[in-house]
Amino acid sequence: MEPALHLDLDGAGTATIRIANPAKRNAMTPGMWRSLPALLDRCATDPAVRVVVLRGEGDTFCAGADISSLAGGDGGDADGGDPRELAVIAEEALAVFPKPTLAAVRGHCVGGGCQLAAACDLRFAADGAVFGVTPARLGIVYAASSTRRLTRLVGPATAKYLLFSAELIGTERALRTGLVDEVWAPDALDGRVAEFARTLASRSSLTQGAAKEFVNGAVAAERVAYWAERARADADMAEGVAAFLERRAPRFG
Repeated sequence: MEPALHLDLDGAGTATIRIANPAKRNAMTPGMWRSLPALLDRCATDPAVRVVVLRGEGDTFCAGADISSLAGGDGGDADGGDPRELAVIAEEALAVFPKPTLAAVRGHCVGGGCQLAAACDLRFAADGAVFGVTPARLGIVYAASSTRRLTRLVGPATAKYLLFSAELIGTERALRTGLVDEVWAPDALDGRVAEFARTLASRSSLTQGAAKEFVNGAVAAERVAYWAERARADADMAEGVAAFLERRAPRFG
């Protein structure tokens, strides 16, 4: 199987992006990093997609960047480019994606894989998964934007622990520090992810879009005004109130 990212649409609001490089524990080649923003753009503009799930092929999430690309190989990407820069561009595209994102993590979620998972809105993990941020093993300066995102997620002490030591942690510590949101038995993870994705897809995309932008950082006054105008013009609130009064599930557009 050639290293690639695959996009699957379920027809019910969920798009799944699968990281597939099983020969190298789903390590990301430059070509894979490069393809992620384009897939996200496709999902962002598709009104049928309401939530994106990011997962690895098989029994591991992503073991990071393909190290051969850092040693001068092109990792399968004929266009070249610094893999570290491509990784940051892909991570930022995932972080600013306007719809909810959920990482479904099995096995190793290390280095660039952890970078991608941290850029998702939520992370559900199978018990036994391991997490690590490992630039200190390679003498790499971790990107400032990635460091800030990790710190917001787990706090300064845990961010320093992960970055200074490059040690791997298990699901118990990942859950306790906020790196993951839920931990499930391996045979229950897929069902829980599908169930929660359906829940997200059924909720107001207007509410979700505004909340994501507000939670993620400082919001300029014009963006606050933008969302206020959207709320006045959008039918979601009227539908939500009507559904509540009629004791039925809302049908958001």
